Parts: sequence; structure tokens; C-alpha cells
Amino acid sequence: MSSVKCHRFEGKVAIVTAATKGIGYAIAERLGLEGASIVIGSRNQKNVDEAVAQLKARGVKNVAGVAGHIASVEVQQKIVDFTLQTFGKINILINNHGINPAFGHILEVSDQVWDKLFEVNVKAGFQMAKLVHPHIVKQGGGSIIFNASYSAYHSPPGIAAYGVTKTAVVGLTRALAMGLAKDNIRVNGIAPGVIKTKMSQVLWEGGEEAEKELTEVQEIALGRLGIPEDCAGVVAFLASDDANYVTGETIVVAGGVQARI
Repeated sequence: MSSVKCHRFEGKVAIVTAATKGIGYAIAERLGLEGASIVIGSRNQKNVDEAVAQLKARGVKNVAGVAGHIASVEVQQKIVDFTLQTFGKINILINNHGINPAFGHILEVSDQVWDKLFEVNVKAGFQMAKLVHPHIVKQGGGSIIFNASYSAYHSPPGIAAYGVTKTAVVGLTRALAMGLAKDNIRVNGIAPGVIKTKMSQVLWEGGEEAEKELTEVQEIALGRLGIPEDCAGVVAFLASDDANYVTGETIVVAGGVQARI
């Protein structure tokens, strides 16, 4: 059972996309343990059901899930409608979803893959923000958070196209923050470094030596790779009243990697 003692989200309802494992799951767990009612989303119904059961076993009292591809406008609407039907309102949106189907030189990325990257990594989050906006306004304000990447600030070999989409997410975060401030909706983001998830597994699998080498190559000041909970804590801060005067920011969660000035 978690040692989380804060209760900053009592009475709040949060949507967390792509939340059956990894960073999304850790965010859902953290917000839920702090009192939020949670709706998680992911493609696979079995994964959603298992994650919901696991979150309940971990102590998250109110959690439910919706299966479907986040790039589908029908699924996006389904998530919003399900949240309203299940918990009655929306206070927080965490756009955690993202894909990286291509590895190689940026000029080798096909038009189809390029479009897919932007459709999922950028457009879907924008569409979700549009859908939840009027419902968060009804609650007097709230918070929208995007999961970008430290690759938004530099171009890592092999996944440059992915990094371009994350640069766009940082720009979208700033633009939405300016546009929604009048509605008392704060919009922020996180930019994780190498976090030990399935998506990054190819980089760090191979045991302690492989991890040590990667931390040296990446120049990670703290000398270790990140874990999903490292990101969840920052998201919880940004979504909470503790960050009431923070909007338009993207916090790098990368153990000290020099990702920007």
C-alpha cells in the first residue's frame, strides 16, 4: 500500500489517458490515492480492466476505465461522456498518451508515420482539451496537463520525428495556457527523460551495467534512470492548488539532464 499522505484532490475528477501501465498508471494511482475519482483510458479492454482492479487493490477508491484508440474522435467523446455519467463532472485532464512507431533517420520517416505521430501525440490531446474545456469551466476552473518529453528540447538519435511532435506539445501547452487562463484553467506539462517503462525498454534492458552506461551517455546528474512515480509526483503538484500560480510551464523530469537553457 502506498505511503501517500496528501489529500489534495478530494472531490475532484480526473481523466488520465494511456493509463494502464507506466507513467499514466503511476499518475492515476497518485491522483487517486490523493482522493481524486479517476477515469483511465487505453486501447485494450483487458488491460483497462486489469489496471482498474489493480488500482482499487492499491487503495484508489473511485476508478473506472474506457477502452479505445485515443486518436478516434468517437473514443474521445466516449471518454468524456463516460466520465460525466460515472462521476458527474471533470476537473482535471492528463493527456499522457503518445506513440513512437519509427526508429531511424528523420528523413526515413514515411508520410504515413509522420501523420500518425502528429495525430496521436499532438492532435488527440488538443481535441481532448477542447472536449473537456466547457465541463472544467462549469467547475470554476481546473487543470490540463500534457506529457511531452525531454526530446522536445533536443533531437535524440533515431527518434527525431517523435521529438518534433513533443516540441509541438510544448508549444500547444503554452498556447492553451494563454487561451484558457481567463477560464481559470491552468495548462502545464512534464518533459520526462529516460523513464523505465515498456516504451523505453529497448534503451535500458540488459541489467545494471546497461543502465549505468545509459546514465553516463545521457549525462544524468542523479546517476539513475527515472521511474514512473518520479513523473507522477510532479503531475500531482501541477494539478493541485499548490501550483495555483503556475501555467504554461513544462517541467523537465530527467534527473538533471541538460535539456534546455
